[in-house]
Amino acid sequence: MSGQTLQVLRRAFPILLGAVLFAMGIYALLHLLRPVDSGAILQQIKATPWTALWGAIGGTFVAYVALAFYDVYALRYIGKSLSGGIVALGGFLGYAFGNTIGVSVVSGGAVRYRIYSAYGLNAFEVAAISGYIGLALGTGLTLVGLAALAVHPHAVIGYLPYGPMTVRVVAGGLFAVSVALIVWMSFADRRLTVMGYQLRMPPPRDLGGQVIVVLLDIASASFALWILLPAGKPDFATFVAIYSTAMMVGVLSHVPGGVGVFETVVIGTLPADVPVGDAAAALLLFRLIYYLVPFAIGFLIVALNEARVAGGWVGRSLSRLPAPMQPALSTLHGLVPSLTGLVAFGYGIYLLAITMIPSVRTDAMAEGDLISTLLREGGTLASAVAGVTLLIIAHGLARRVSSAYWLAIVTLLGGAAGALLDGGNWPSALVLSLGVLALLPLHKSFDRHGPLTQGVFGPRWFLMMTAVVCATAAFAYYVNRTVPYTTDLWVEFAPDSDTPRALRSGLAASAMLLFFCLFLALRPTQQRSGSAPDPMVRAAAILQQTQDPAGWLALTGDKKLLFSEQNDAFLMYAVYRGRWVAFGDPIGNPERFASLGAQFIDQAARANARPVLYGVSQAHLPIWTDLGFGMNRIGDEAIVNLKGRGTTPPTDLTFEVLHPPHTHVFTELKEVSDAWLHGASGQDKKFSVGLFAPEYLSNFEIAVLRRADQIVAFANLLPANNGQTQGVDLLRYRPEEGAEIIGTLLSHSMAYAAETGAQYFSLGIAPLAGLSDKTVGRTWNQFGRLIYRHGGAFDSFEALRTFKQGFDPEWHPRYVALPPNVSPLVIMSDMASLVSGLPRRQRLRQSKAS
Repeated sequence: MSGQTLQVLRRAFPILLGAVLFAMGIYALLHLLRPVDSGAILQQIKATPWTALWGAIGGTFVAYVALAFYDVYALRYIGKSLSGGIVALGGFLGYAFGNTIGVSVVSGGAVRYRIYSAYGLNAFEVAAISGYIGLALGTGLTLVGLAALAVHPHAVIGYLPYGPMTVRVVAGGLFAVSVALIVWMSFADRRLTVMGYQLRMPPPRDLGGQVIVVLLDIASASFALWILLPAGKPDFATFVAIYSTAMMVGVLSHVPGGVGVFETVVIGTLPADVPVGDAAAALLLFRLIYYLVPFAIGFLIVALNEARVAGGWVGRSLSRLPAPMQPALSTLHGLVPSLTGLVAFGYGIYLLAITMIPSVRTDAMAEGDLISTLLREGGTLASAVAGVTLLIIAHGLARRVSSAYWLAIVTLLGGAAGALLDGGNWPSALVLSLGVLALLPLHKSFDRHGPLTQGVFGPRWFLMMTAVVCATAAFAYYVNRTVPYTTDLWVEFAPDSDTPRALRSGLAASAMLLFFCLFLALRPTQQRSGSAPDPMVRAAAILQQTQDPAGWLALTGDKKLLFSEQNDAFLMYAVYRGRWVAFGDPIGNPERFASLGAQFIDQAARANARPVLYGVSQAHLPIWTDLGFGMNRIGDEAIVNLKGRGTTPPTDLTFEVLHPPHTHVFTELKEVSDAWLHGASGQDKKFSVGLFAPEYLSNFEIAVLRRADQIVAFANLLPANNGQTQGVDLLRYRPEEGAEIIGTLLSHSMAYAAETGAQYFSLGIAPLAGLSDKTVGRTWNQFGRLIYRHGGAFDSFEALRTFKQGFDPEWHPRYVALPPNVSPLVIMSDMASLVSGLPRRQRLRQSKAS
């Protein structure tokens, strides 16, 4: 099996595993609910006392307040602090969206980095916050579950082949050992290495506070469900064990919100005298209160913020918000497309569901009336078609396509009309109308034109549609299973013929989705006619006007080039793990940069990939923020002003600049390069560093240092800005000379650049100050040794930055630009692998060894 096939399988495995677990959860849930009538569940929901509902709402409120304190302690852990309002906003939105979407560390982290980065936190620090929260949540759930099982082992006896005493001893032993290890690591300030990552505990005081937060969080959330359960439920302490176990299994499944998995564990572990239908009603209410209500509030916050920016009476009403909150609110604009796509997808599933549930319809229309029958048939069919339409256009909404936005508005209105025709289902019509009102302020976020079906539907989308169809079919079977099936059902028309209508609507919806999938699969691909000039030739011509020395890395051959339609600008990128990673700013005519960025996003979407921009400068940040990217400062470019610099200090080494071609010295240069690569200073890098090859080096002058007649160090010089700026790329030396020779070579290179008329000299990107062991852990130093140019020659982030600071440069920030719902932690890990050219495991081993 080829390496590429293994990589595809490795990337698809979490998706397939989540789909399998989702299917197993749905199957198990349907098996548990087999004896329960769907109408009885809805009746139980209607009969739920208001005191129980308010208790669940109160428990949810306390739980989300406790969740926000995870962010507080995470910030303390990395030595940072933000105002309470900002932390509350970032924490609430992170959990409100992350809990519903699933894979909370990723999606919640994506929300956090947009908000927290507006107040100076960089990608490393936001990633550390997300990692801390994920570990704290997982550890807290596990430990509370073990403690509860040690006290109340009967909660899971039916699922384990062991007696109560065995469960109590094992759970209690694991709990005691885990707590002892955590407390010892905290008080002794020890570290634990897991898969190459070093973990340390918070100091004892913070650890104690975190324990209180965990207990409050789990107790409040479990109370929100427990209070909704019917008579016969276990005591609260026992139920905490059930809840913790179910939550842990749901999180590990990576199914969005643990749907199906969580419910199966809870129902299966409840006492036998708890009616299954009543438990199902409580779980459905809990889902609405704990997950969908916070999500709806979060989406409303985003919508109101868009209305505030748009002006009008809403904008004037919200203009008095505190000034410190303005930067956080401005970052929410980039979340609009993805959230709107998710909302449309959810509404699509909802519309398909209501066509299958007879009990949600009222009998407002007269029985036996032909018009009533026709209206119900048309209303049900309209709801099904509207649901499928929303499922399809959700992808276009995430891509900010304007036609998708307006079609979503029209479809929701059509769905509301269909609900009213379908027996006067005014609650559904109200829900859909509220969706339209929430979407109206968001129209400015959908400013891209283009077809909805232009090659953006990949395997993940097809798998998701398959899951929706299967789940809808299973749901339809469950709610209509008491009706004996006959072929006459398909042609039975009457106001009270709910099952025939559900069958016909399901057939219409599935046929519509099938035809759309066939259209995508069978449409012809566009073939480009004629032959285009060599991309390297075109790029070399544009590079003569580059403003950035790093632009010359386009000639390494390890990156693809995307040209503007006018062929006077281009963007270089690499394809890696389902992402298109662009390096640096676009090169060429600045007037083309905005359209080139949109073109890059479109083509990445057509390839079913996520676009990422690495190392972009501050000069063009408005372009990327307008395109929906979140900016994370990852380092600073050191630019040395050559004016007034003194002469280089005397040395016994001879400096010389070699002009191309370099065939006569290439063998000697290779000896230096090989010695450097085999030394302890580093390894050959890719993507953000040039290639040691004759065809690449022949484009540049090469600065060398000789001892006697032997070359002991060299660097190729990169011109930019019509000779006003120079930089260095490959910088290699014989290890026996020591790292000090780097400073000598750079000093002579700067003097040469000044003599030839250059005013500035770029030393490349250095990591941010403050990324020390105390703030984000040694893992980031391991990443830095691989990511940053020349990073392998230094022991840490701080050493590399301190070295460049010795040349008294001006620091110009550089950023990584990420689309919504992408974790900076994952991106930086992938960047380390991309730059180093090493698989993740080998990279971790080599970083640890170095």
